Parts: sequence; C-alpha cells; structure tokens
Amino acid sequence: MTADEMVMDTNETEVADAVALRIYEIGYHIVPDTKEEELEKVVGSIRSEIEKAGGSFIAEGAPSLTKLAYPISFREGEKTVEYDRGFFGWIKFEAPIMAAQIIEAFLKQNKSFFRHIVFQTVREDTRAKMKAPQLREVKRTDVIKQAPRRVEEVSAPVSEEELEKALQDITTE
Repeated sequence: MTADEMVMDTNETEVADAVALRIYEIGYHIVPDTKEEELEKVVGSIRSEIEKAGGSFIAEGAPSLTKLAYPISFREGEKTVEYDRGFFGWIKFEAPIMAAQIIEAFLKQNKSFFRHIVFQTVREDTRAKMKAPQLREVKRTDVIKQAPRRVEEVSAPVSEEELEKALQDITTE
C-alpha cells in the first residue's frame, strides 16, 4: 500500500466516522428571567440546530423551573449574574458526530442557556425508575411472651333484689 492509498483510506474512514449516527443527549438550564411563553421558542432553537445538523429526535423533557443545588455565576455582557434557579430540560437525539460539536458551539454562543452538557448515550430509556422499598426479613432470637389474659367470670343472671341490695351497699358506704 502506497502512502497516497493510506491517506485516502484514512480520509474515507474519517468521513465514514463523521457520517455515522450516534445517540446524544443534551441537558440544559435556561435563565430564569425567560418568560414561560418564550420557553418554546428557546427550546425550538435547539431543535432547529439539531435538524440543521442532520439529527432526529428520540425523546425530550420539557423545561421546568428548578431550584439549583448551588448558585451558578454567569457572565452577561459586562456584568456577572448569579442564578439559584433555572428552567431545566433535556433532549435525546440521533445525529452524526459533527452535529454534537455544532450544537455544543451553538449552546455556548446562545445567552439564553447558562449551563449545558452534551454527551453520548444509548437509545434506551435511562431514567431511574421508582422502586418500592423491599422489606427485609428479620429473624428474632427471643421468644415474645404474651401477657396473661384476664379471664372473665361467667355469672348467672342477677335478680332485681340482688341488684337493689348491691346498690344499697354501695350508696351507704
């Protein structure tokens, strides 16, 4: 194999890798100053970038206002702003390798997003499922003793005379 053939083979491999589709997920925080009506427009801008880059959607989580675990500083023009809340959303999509880099650059330039991450993932649903707590078996070594029960006396019906006599005795004391 000549040097020219090796270079052509390398270029073909790079082109094939760039065209190969992979699964990506974007997690993003939108600035909390954004109005609810404008959220769809902001998220739509990410969708349009994915489509321009040749991607197709798999799943999406609509942005919702979330309290952050810690304040995040973000530079807006000449001033630094600190956010303790943000609209968090995510999008899972399939796209060529170059698309991830294009979308990453778009998110960095767009001032509506103050934090984002783009990473490769799998097609399956990877969200954590809520599990019912499993009860563990507890073995006791001690025998639980029951308290002695009081046995009630079974008596014959009481006549009215005996009842009156008992009431007289109680009231005279």
